[in-house]
Amino acid sequence: MRNKEKIERSMFLGDTLKLPVGIENFEEIRRDGFYYVDKTGLIEQLLNQWGKVNLFTRPRRFGKTLNMSMLRYFFEIGADPTLFDGLYISQNQKLCAEYLGKFPVIFLSLKNVDGLTYEKAMYRLTELVGMEAERFSFLQSSEKLAENERERYRALTTLREGKFAMNEDLLISSLQVLSQLLYRHYGKKVIILIDEYDVPLDKAFQHGYYRQMAALIRGLFGQALKTNDCLQFAVLTGCLRVSKESIFTGLNNFKVLSITDARFDEQFGFTEGEVEKLLETYHLESHMEEIKRWYDGYRFGDADIFCPWDVIGHADRLVEDPGAEPQPYWINTSSNDLVKRFIGKADKTTRDEIERLLAGETIEKEIRMELTYDEIDRSIDNLWSVLFTTGYLTLDGEPEQGFCRLRIPNEEVKEVFRYQIRELFRESVTNHTAGLETFWRALSDGDGKVIEEQLNRILSNSISVFDARGERRERENSYHTFLLGMLVGNSAWGVKSNRETGDGFADLIVETDNPDSGMIIELKSVDRFSELDRACRQAIAQIHERRYDQILLNEGRSDILAYGIAFYKKRCRVMAERMQNESVM
Repeated sequence: MRNKEKIERSMFLGDTLKLPVGIENFEEIRRDGFYYVDKTGLIEQLLNQWGKVNLFTRPRRFGKTLNMSMLRYFFEIGADPTLFDGLYISQNQKLCAEYLGKFPVIFLSLKNVDGLTYEKAMYRLTELVGMEAERFSFLQSSEKLAENERERYRALTTLREGKFAMNEDLLISSLQVLSQLLYRHYGKKVIILIDEYDVPLDKAFQHGYYRQMAALIRGLFGQALKTNDCLQFAVLTGCLRVSKESIFTGLNNFKVLSITDARFDEQFGFTEGEVEKLLETYHLESHMEEIKRWYDGYRFGDADIFCPWDVIGHADRLVEDPGAEPQPYWINTSSNDLVKRFIGKADKTTRDEIERLLAGETIEKEIRMELTYDEIDRSIDNLWSVLFTTGYLTLDGEPEQGFCRLRIPNEEVKEVFRYQIRELFRESVTNHTAGLETFWRALSDGDGKVIEEQLNRILSNSISVFDARGERRERENSYHTFLLGMLVGNSAWGVKSNRETGDGFADLIVETDNPDSGMIIELKSVDRFSELDRACRQAIAQIHERRYDQILLNEGRSDILAYGIAFYKKRCRVMAERMQNESVM
């Protein structure tokens, strides 16, 4: 059936444009036949709502780099007007006549400026600037430049043993120098585009040289954006709005356009109408609800926004496989260390708040839109703010007096939180096996009371990763993962999960280090605390009726303990029975 659907779909698509999975170059998309969601209205808005230096802050993977590439191909001298044929901006003929292909453009994307040391990261930035300068090789022989100016250009591009030779002082002044030389050559002021400006700061913070990198970026931006008479205007994008005092000191012409700003709110990410049109193009309309549930939910200004990276990734899979299940495409490409750090620092109050978010509720927090990276870990409140600005949380309603109602935007981001919670739990089990010895001993002895006490204690101090209102099977899977993590910590035991045996599949089978003994564990999740005892009895009965002990008996293990364990939220009940009808409760 699925193959037939694929054939029919391919016949429908015919010459339909390819989906641009991972492509962030505007020219490549337009020239090589890829589908493009028209964001050229950004050009008109930028020029009408004038700002000398414009900073857009949006989460990763929301089309920032593609938009910056589009700006470059529009404004840069020598631009190909046909790239914009049929797009929104082409309707504004007066604007196109005045601005299309009329300015020198310096374009840098700092997303790969990284290194374990400051020196290595600084060279990555040096290399980036040097390669951008090489695009303007005509400057080294330009007759509109004086000899000393041509010498200044050569200093930006000189190689020594195959590496750019710029020192730190020259790097700091490099964008201003390049602007001056381009202005002298063309007689036109320069547009500067800097994509992912904050990545070097983020990496520097992680690797321990934040202050050095902050000083370098502050100097570079200060000369390029503040004291640069050859600047037409500048656009920067990033994830975090770094405190003005730390990076953008003295920039009085600075306009910040954050995720709470209604201006430009539809220019990064996809609107619902844009997603509907894309799905209609590829005959995927029936998947709108699942895409909405997994990849929608972001609130930018007054607009509800989908993550474009996810929508394109999932649509591309659906074209080939109509039965493909949603996956966390954005999350698989981004570092989730921030969520891990946040959960690791969570106290009891914060753990309760995380559980509320995972259950689909909202929480209210005071959000700081300006932070420095070295402030992030100073308090849990700062981490709440960063989770909001980086897209792991989003607004629910309008901010009131600096306080925001926050929620997890969609199923994809919920999966990130669940995954990191499970990973931290597994690490805790691995690193603190001594604390689990009482639990393991009680399991071997059939001591249901002690097992119950141990599980209740651990549950009360952990973060629930299930939605209490969700499907019962989904909740049972979460408890299954929780208990499995505790069992596999015992390296002397063999643990089998969902193994076929007898007349069904047992939840957990444990082969102990005693070759004559073993355990069978059946789990249940209930909707009310009063149902725990009954659910335990049902679990024990299921073990008997479906002969789950068969796999252990076949291995010569005759001393078998059967456990029925039932869960309600963070409480559990345990019943144990020897399969020889000798009760050990």
